[in-house]
Amino acid sequence: MSNQTTINLEINGQAHALAVEPRVTLLDALRDHLELTGTKKGCDQGQCGACTVHVDGERVLACLTLAVQVEGRAVTTIEGLSDPGAELHPVQAAFLEHDAFQCGYCTPGQIMSAVSCIREGHAGSDDEIREYMSGNLCRCGAYPHIVEAVREAAKVMS
Repeated sequence: MSNQTTINLEINGQAHALAVEPRVTLLDALRDHLELTGTKKGCDQGQCGACTVHVDGERVLACLTLAVQVEGRAVTTIEGLSDPGAELHPVQAAFLEHDAFQCGYCTPGQIMSAVSCIREGHAGSDDEIREYMSGNLCRCGAYPHIVEAVREAAKVMS
């Protein structure tokens, strides 16, 4: 008898059928089963934000979300923010322009949170950006550049 169940996921606009154990997290399904390694595994406890993705347009910590929980919902990872060969998403471009990263490990999660921050109207001031982005940690301390990037991207996206 198998402990696996088949789930149907929509990741970055593409349908995927996966045979996984019911306890597999969305993060592990993305990285280990679909080879979408842009979403990072940081603390694996929901404290660092490195695994941030969007589920039905809202930010979610993939390490705390079971893959079976997102069946039938639209999941967007850092790889799906813009179409292959298309221009970068405005947040991605702003992160590059403002050097809003150093080692880059937290960058995918920071960008996914920044997109949500802007979409949800939480980029009105630097303090608001810092508060809304506080769930995403950067060990390198690139926070001033991240805030600048979010502020600029918010202007472009408005």
